[in-house]
Amino acid sequence: MTTAPTPAATLSDREDITVAELQLAARNHGMPLEALRYAVTPVGLHYLLIHYDIPPVPVDWSLTVGGRVSRELSLSLEALRARPGVRAPVTMECAGNGRARLAPRPISQPWLLEAVGTAEWGGIPLRALLEEAGVLDDAVEVLFTGADRGIEGGVEQRYERSLSLADALRDDVLLAFEMNGGPLPPQHGAPLRLVAPGWYGMAHVKWLRAVTVIDTPFTGYQQDRSYRLRRAPEDEGEPVTRMAPRALMVPPGLADFASRERTVELAPCLLEGRAWSGWGPIAAVRVSSDGGATWADAVVEDHPAASAWARWTYRFAPPAPGDYVLCCRARDACGNEQPVEAEWNLGGYANNAVQRVAVTVRPPA
Repeated sequence: MTTAPTPAATLSDREDITVAELQLAARNHGMPLEALRYAVTPVGLHYLLIHYDIPPVPVDWSLTVGGRVSRELSLSLEALRARPGVRAPVTMECAGNGRARLAPRPISQPWLLEAVGTAEWGGIPLRALLEEAGVLDDAVEVLFTGADRGIEGGVEQRYERSLSLADALRDDVLLAFEMNGGPLPPQHGAPLRLVAPGWYGMAHVKWLRAVTVIDTPFTGYQQDRSYRLRRAPEDEGEPVTRMAPRALMVPPGLADFASRERTVELAPCLLEGRAWSGWGPIAAVRVSSDGGATWADAVVEDHPAASAWARWTYRFAPPAPGDYVLCCRARDACGNEQPVEAEWNLGGYANNAVQRVAVTVRPPA
């Protein structure tokens, strides 16, 4: 049995970043934390993770809805757009957000804290299509198949994930063909993607080609081998599902180019950020200026929508020049709260330990 390593709060400069990680980091990108100022993340700033390659869109593209249904459907993009549509702001976070701050570091996309964004997605409710197709009584899950193909864990596959029938029939689950009022960009899944509010990003299948109702639980690679919380390779683990509560702040003051260390002047400073959870609305955000030794309540604004993050603010008034460590911590309405320290797992998933921002306060110029 493998001994579980001790979690670490910071990424050591002595750890080598592999070429494989650099290749992933060059293909994918996070959201600069200063973009937390936007209630809706501009398209180019929204985080992006592409598992394999961006697939080409065939001229005769269509979506099929089949499996355990009374009537199979085949719908062009024009036919989908002709249906009654909805738009909703949805916060989406990668399940590996925070992975690079674990030690030992899981070797995968090396996210720090920026793998998140909130877009206004436009499309049609999945529920309407499933009801039109007529789900049979023996159905248990709905499988979503993307057009992207690759090899992972030695398995050649299309990217596929499933939701339970109950989750798939929720009113807020969308088949999206728009992002922030414009056509869905290629890198975000054009022409069609799934949007499953509350779930980590791995559930929001991009480049969607097929929706299949199934009568047995799906056991594909992305469901049974990846995205599971394991302490050791032989563990079965628990599946990664909904987003754990998290608060992030806009780093204040001036940033050093290379280290990103922050400098602020000795004066009251308004801290601001966003907080979210896949389990319910944010009930509270607390802020610390001494690395988590003491905490104070921030002001949390109302959620613009149940599926989107909430803005919070806090007045930081440093008493004297010196070095401070700012932290923020969220709690949702279900009582789930961010841990101060990370809990390690093999894939580096769902690391929602509190954010720490080192700040040097200097006398006024």
